Amino acid sequence: MRYLPLFVAVALATSGCGIIETKKIDYKSAQKAPTLEIPPDLVAPSADNRYAIPDTQGNSSATLSTYTKERQSRPASAQTLLPTEDKARIERAGTQRWLVVQATPQQVWPVIKDFWQENGFIINVESPETGVIETDWAENRAKIPQDALRRTLGKVLDGLYSTPERDKFRTRIEQGAGGGTEIYISHRGMMEVYATEGKDKTIWQPRPADPELEAEMLRRLMLRFGVEEARAETLLAKQQTPEQARVVKQDDASALEMDEGFDRAWRRVGLALDRVGFAVEDRDRSKGIYYVRYIDPDADNASMRDEGLFAKFAFWRSKKPEQSPQLQIVVAEAGDRSRVTVSGPDGKTADSGTQTRIVNLLYKELK
Repeated sequence: MRYLPLFVAVALATSGCGIIETKKIDYKSAQKAPTLEIPPDLVAPSADNRYAIPDTQGNSSATLSTYTKERQSRPASAQTLLPTEDKARIERAGTQRWLVVQATPQQVWPVIKDFWQENGFIINVESPETGVIETDWAENRAKIPQDALRRTLGKVLDGLYSTPERDKFRTRIEQGAGGGTEIYISHRGMMEVYATEGKDKTIWQPRPADPELEAEMLRRLMLRFGVEEARAETLLAKQQTPEQARVVKQDDASALEMDEGFDRAWRRVGLALDRVGFAVEDRDRSKGIYYVRYIDPDADNASMRDEGLFAKFAFWRSKKPEQSPQLQIVVAEAGDRSRVTVSGPDGKTADSGTQTRIVNLLYKELK
């Protein structure tokens, strides 16, 4: 039987515990969440003996002194809930931050799924092959003003009020080069705006990724892995590192040069692809290739266009969009640096316009 690190088991077992939050977030997905199930091979954490009934050894009564003496005689390890070593830490490069956890990807995976579901999301994409867990679109109900009328009606008709924003998150899980697991969280947002001057029709359009939302989710995830709240906030508050990437010319085409070795560059490029809206369909780390398709925001969210009074409440319904061509994002070693290039389908040379646009998009995330 495979055993999890104790703090991973605790993260799963304490998902319902109250945690002091620093940012108002109350997500609710458009769909009904499935019943959560604990995988059968997980090991439950050691029981807390604070509420244990003292052994009276046949006596009909128990005294406080006997109970205290009994607890003090137990091994110290039985009263320790979490290990003393660092359970998780934050690493960063440029504007990117990610979490490193001392556990395997297989052990971390169910914790991540449970984390998103407990925060009001539905898991929309689950791909162990690419290490990706992606949520469905959800609304942050904490942004709805809570006056007396809305509080009263909200108890009867929960969907009567809504916000003009929707969020989804993608989590990328990678095996760490030096051990442990790296966890990357990227945000995508949509905003409902009026499509006509008469304000009789609305459409959904993309809004910029929110680094503060990503940081908040990383902070909450750290708490789930047993990091103290003050420590989590300190780790996230560190200053970002200097610029580490630049656009260069390579054979009359644009490429991205990064001041990092292959391992780090490979992971950061994966997060950048998530942020700028690419779907990673496959990857070959031995060749340094991500096989991707660009997700057109209009096609991906066609169902979010308002076609009537109740259309906004059914924004999750979608028609299958026409797929864009598959591209290859290639990460290659260049001495002590790395170079990122763009190829077309089957590895053929992509046109210069496509290369330039994608390289510039990645540069904004990796600089």
